[in-house]
Amino acid sequence: MSGGFLQMLNKRKELIPLIGFVGFAALGAATASIYFLFTKPDVILNKTRNPEPWERLDPSKPQKLITINQQWKPVEELELVKKLTK
Repeated sequence: MSGGFLQMLNKRKELIPLIGFVGFAALGAATASIYFLFTKPDVILNKTRNPEPWERLDPSKPQKLITINQQWKPVEELELVKKLTK
């Protein structure tokens, strides 16, 4: 399999940069997916253990990749609902 692939690359050298860029993009996508899977709380692997993950978020910690001038203040209606459901 790889022998035929390498022979094709020897015949068509113009494909080498294309394969390099596509490979780099695939590696970046896989790396970003793994990073978000293990570091971001909005990705859920086991829903039975934590059925409502949004309840455990820290509002002082930004959840976006880049956050500019984030100011958090509690919403009164949501706080009231939270108190009533406990």
